[in-house]
Amino acid sequence: MKLSILPTAESHFEGLRRAIDIVAREKRYLAYLQAPPREQQFAFLRNIIANDLSQFVALLDDVVVGWCDILPTHGEARAHVGTLGIGLVPDARHVGIGAKLIEAALAKAREKGLSRIELTVRLDNANAKALYERFGFAVEGVNRKAFFVDGIFYDTYSMALLR
Repeated sequence: MKLSILPTAESHFEGLRRAIDIVAREKRYLAYLQAPPREQQFAFLRNIIANDLSQFVALLDDVVVGWCDILPTHGEARAHVGTLGIGLVPDARHVGIGAKLIEAALAKAREKGLSRIELTVRLDNANAKALYERFGFAVEGVNRKAFFVDGIFYDTYSMALLR
């Protein structure tokens, strides 16, 4: 299988939306439980491209199987801060694709001047936490009852990487 890590392009939108929907419906990794409406999501992605922001997709044999972005936060006092988001469809996990996506996104984020990268990850997602720690992310705190899914509360770690 041929793996490609590429900046998001309009030709990836449908596949990316499909991958986001698959991961969201697992109800374990993302803050939303299904992909946003198509036009809303595509407008969001067009903004990322228009502003040359850090978002990459992973393609296996030209099929989108994951993404990673580091998007700037709001406010002039936080112009140096980005928030990392990542997801992989189940068949693409545990084979190094996440690490390749993070490497690409971090390089672009540095190029864009971001020196603090933040993320949150559920406490029960030990694999993701370990991956983030390999890149130098450190736990800065625990957010109690940060997610509420199917009647159950979940805590998350707040992690950050400083450059």
